Amino acid sequence: MVVIPGDGIGPEIVEQTLRVLEAAQKGAAFSLDLEFHSAGAGEHRRTGRALSEETFEACKRANAVLKGPVGDPAVRAPDGTEAGVLGGILRTGLDAYANVRPIRLYPGVASALSGLAPGAIDYVVMRENTEGLYASRGRGFVSPEATLDFMLMTRRGVERIARKAFELARTRQGAPKDGVRRVTCVDKANVLRGFAYFRQIFLEVAKGYPDIQPECRHADATAASLVQDPGRFDVLVTENFLGDLLSDLGGGTIGGLGMCPSGNLGDERAYFEPVHGSAPDIAGQDRANPIAMVLSAAMMLHWLGEAAAASRIQEAASRALSAGAIRLFPDGTVRDGTVAAGRAISGEL
Repeated sequence: MVVIPGDGIGPEIVEQTLRVLEAAQKGAAFSLDLEFHSAGAGEHRRTGRALSEETFEACKRANAVLKGPVGDPAVRAPDGTEAGVLGGILRTGLDAYANVRPIRLYPGVASALSGLAPGAIDYVVMRENTEGLYASRGRGFVSPEATLDFMLMTRRGVERIARKAFELARTRQGAPKDGVRRVTCVDKANVLRGFAYFRQIFLEVAKGYPDIQPECRHADATAASLVQDPGRFDVLVTENFLGDLLSDLGGGTIGGLGMCPSGNLGDERAYFEPVHGSAPDIAGQDRANPIAMVLSAAMMLHWLGEAAAASRIQEAASRALSAGAIRLFPDGTVRDGTVAAGRAISGEL
């Protein structure tokens, strides 16, 4: 597997994640062969490219890629966008079309929504990863007087992300509130034709999954419901841009983005990373929460067919939080430090 440590806090949280993976391998019937590569803002500063051809080829060959957060607001392209990010490169290059973002409230973590018990929030945002509004990245029209970005939806793209969402729902226990296995299509079909197209295809795909309840909701109303009634949701499937926004909103209800892992899945290749950014303002201070990175590694093990080891890591993180071995400040950083958090999880293993 390829490991990209990333920028900012990336190397710190990747180091602790590798500590956890090492503990998970002891006594197990598998071992991980790690190949380290540089990519991101630091690589862009050195070479003028965020990702070398050599690293990209290694990612294509690998069984999986574990990637720390990358980017730096100070590293910009001539058009003003960040130059050190990899999403547009890896997602399309590896055809990792499904961005899977679990949102779960763990024991020992206080939610911004007071009074909720662990497990009361447990849903997954399935975000289409290669189309939507972000397909315009680097391609929009810009003039001194105006700009124009486009939103792309294709039948193939919507069908496959919808199928992925229904297949995921079949593996889950349903929404915490009512136990119903449900896939919610989130869109703005009341305003834009592209979203109406997304909804139409979603409903067509839903007919092939009679055991799963489909529903359609507008994005603005869904944002309110994720705060007011999060336990009703099981799997949400969205266009790229909306999924980016709503998953971060969800992160704000479970202790911050430091609790949010993600997997970028294709049919043949995948890479795994925390939802959050590289946080250069706290880099090197032993404050970053490594849990999202650790849980992303657990998702990677599940992708590799090591479901038992993935579950062990998730349970170890849950126990460490429940016991108070890992404590969070209100801003989402860890009270006892990044290294201590990594040791706590690996100790539980």
